Amino acid sequence: MGTLLLLKLRDAYPDRILATFSVYPSPKVSDTVVEPYNAVLSSHQLLENADETFIIDNEALYNISHNVLKQMEPTLAARLRLPRHTGDR
Repeated sequence: MGTLLLLKLRDAYPDRILATFSVYPSPKVSDTVVEPYNAVLSSHQLLENADETFIIDNEALYNISHNVLKQMEPTLAARLRLPRHTGDR
C-alpha cells in the first residue's frame, strides 16, 4: 500500500522531492515472521520512486528510546515518532 501511494505521488508531483523514512524490522523487537520479507520486497520500490530514502533499524530506535530517552517500555508509537525529529535543531 505504501509503495503504491509513493508511485501515485511521484506521478502526480514529478517536480517535487520525495523523501521516505523506512523502519526495518529487528528480530529482537518484532515478532512477526513476514516483516523482513516485506521490507526487502518494498526496498526496490522505495529506491526507484523516492529521491531520498532513509532506512532506520527498529532495534536502534528501541535502544535510543530505552537508553537515551529513559523510557522503560518504549511503545511502537513512541519509537515511530523518533525519525520525525531528525530534521529538528
